[in-house]
This record gives sequence, structure tokens and C-alpha cells, in this order.
Amino acid sequence: MIINADVPKSEEKEEKVRKVVERKLREVTVKIGLERLDMQEEVMVEALLDSRATGLVMSSEFAKKQGFKLKRLERPMNVRNVDGSLNKEGPIEYTVEVNIYYQGHRERMEINVIGGQK
Repeated sequence: MIINADVPKSEEKEEKVRKVVERKLREVTVKIGLERLDMQEEVMVEALLDSRATGLVMSSEFAKKQGFKLKRLERPMNVRNVDGSLNKEGPIEYTVEVNIYYQGHRERMEINVIGGQK
């Protein structure tokens, strides 16, 4: 990266943000199978690949609608957005354990459930 010595730091930071905002963003999704372990039933879903995520998440609304068995965490985990702020959905309090199927590969995973549980 080339930094222009004549540009004050604050203006330099604003220019970087402007470039990111102007760049056209694309979503990459894949079709995967999620198997509910308690019933051995599979649901096909379109999953968003997010290279900046630190884990797997699903919405509480989706988990409830699909009948996933929620497992309460011993300690809730705070969720932070990419800018460092706390996520408005609140802490993660539950996970679901599933088998994930993708192109002939199967892996057991715990997925964090984000969103209100009340």
C-alpha cells in the first residue's frame, strides 16, 4: 500500500472506508444438508459463506422453525460485529449439534444460535 505523506491520518482513514463502501460486495452461498441428530432428519439449506466469521451461526428463528434441539451454553458468549461493537441480538446462549453434508462429505458440528430466545 502506498501512503500519501501529504494526507492527514484522519483523511487517510476516511479514504480507506470510502473505497470499501464503493466496492461492490458479493455474497457466496452453497447448498448444504443439515441433519437433526435427535431425529436423523435432513434439511437442505442455502448457507452464506462469510470469510470474516469466526464460527458457524444460525438464527434462533430458523432453529425453532426447523425443530433443532437447543443446547444451553454454560456461559453466554458475547457477539461482536466487524467494527467491534456488541451485536444487537445479544449474547449467544445456545448451540445446536448437527451433521453437515456437502458434496459427499459429512462432519458433525456445533452451530451457535444467534437471536433472542425469550
